[in-house]
Amino acid sequence: MDLVSLQALLGNLSFAVLFGALLVYWVNLAFPNFNYLNTVGTILIAIANLAIAALLGSRWLEAGYFPISNLYESLFFLAWGITLVHLFAERMTRSRLVGVFTSPILLGISAFATLTLPADMQISEPLVPALKSNWLMMHVSVMMLSYSALLVGSLVAIAFLLITWGQKVELRGSSVGSGSYRLGQRNLDDTLTLEKLTLADTLDNISYRIIGLGFPLLTIGIIAGAVWANEAWGSYWSWDPKETWALITWLVYAAYLHSRISRGWQGRKPALLASAGFLVVWVCYLGVNLLGKGLHSYGWFL
Repeated sequence: MDLVSLQALLGNLSFAVLFGALLVYWVNLAFPNFNYLNTVGTILIAIANLAIAALLGSRWLEAGYFPISNLYESLFFLAWGITLVHLFAERMTRSRLVGVFTSPILLGISAFATLTLPADMQISEPLVPALKSNWLMMHVSVMMLSYSALLVGSLVAIAFLLITWGQKVELRGSSVGSGSYRLGQRNLDDTLTLEKLTLADTLDNISYRIIGLGFPLLTIGIIAGAVWANEAWGSYWSWDPKETWALITWLVYAAYLHSRISRGWQGRKPALLASAGFLVVWVCYLGVNLLGKGLHSYGWFL
């Protein structure tokens, strides 16, 4: 079997496994007594992670450069990063809700890359001159890993919002998540169950930790991109649409972390900010490329 056929097989395998994971997590949500299903979902995500890693590795062998130069490769790299962060988040929370939220995103990414992109956008091609730089691996891979962490962190924040929907929850404790929380004063009818409160505490804590991991990666990625831009275009910053939205993304998550660390916010307010960040990341990653304008348009849609 040649590398091209292997890549097609691995792409289809990852799609099938992620589809299975989605079914398992949502069935487990509907029938929570089947606790073993959560373990099955975790195993499927781990298999998908390995399949995507093998796909990217085979493309690296085939093309001779780090496989993150076009939309197809970057989508799978993003999916690989999300599966990696997912496994970390699930291990920390031990909750089926992580998979309930991440599996549809992963399946959508895999379906878009495998089934929607035309065949000529899925093949490895020689790098355009602007991408023939050691900064390709440094800048793009770090940015994609930051997107993975920020997206999962935001999804966990959205899960927190749904768990506490219609409830006035007051989480009091360390902003870095000491676990010392309590429920605010409420009427007895509105009080969250102890199980839900514990889960809400955990989701709030894990969301903060994951976003705290993704933000430094985003910062490093932006700095590396500025250095590369100066090398390639003679300017550190050109207010290109991609650069502008990367800065907006940075500001949104900087505001989130500032609210947590400096102001001691916890609970719904920072979770709403993190949820907004979920949309901002997608605009930064894909939205601006749909316009086909700016210095970052090559290797994607146009």
